[in-house]
Amino acid sequence: MERRTRKATVRLTEEELARLKEAARRAGWSQEAYLRALIGGIDPRPKPPPDYLAMTRELHAIGNNLNQIARKAHALGTVDAARYDAEARRLEAALREIVAAVKEPGRRR
Repeated sequence: MERRTRKATVRLTEEELARLKEAARRAGWSQEAYLRALIGGIDPRPKPPPDYLAMTRELHAIGNNLNQIARKAHALGTVDAARYDAEARRLEAALREIVAAVKEPGRRR
């Protein structure tokens, strides 16, 4: 990776600086990294909600359980309906939680 040896000075209004700081904070990036991303044609997205990692772990666990049920069903020629229904309900609940977290209304500035 090429070292950054050049410096660019940008003059901003108070409002522009506040918007830059807020946008970088929402993305979880420094102001410098945020500006470099914009220059590189990248539109930084806000960092995921705090529960994102926990939600993705839950989905992976549910998917793993459903795969185990499917393998057992193929091997035995029958499905454990109670276990399958329980995992399907867990999946539906997890998806509702994710949709609520992601679609939470926000105000643009």
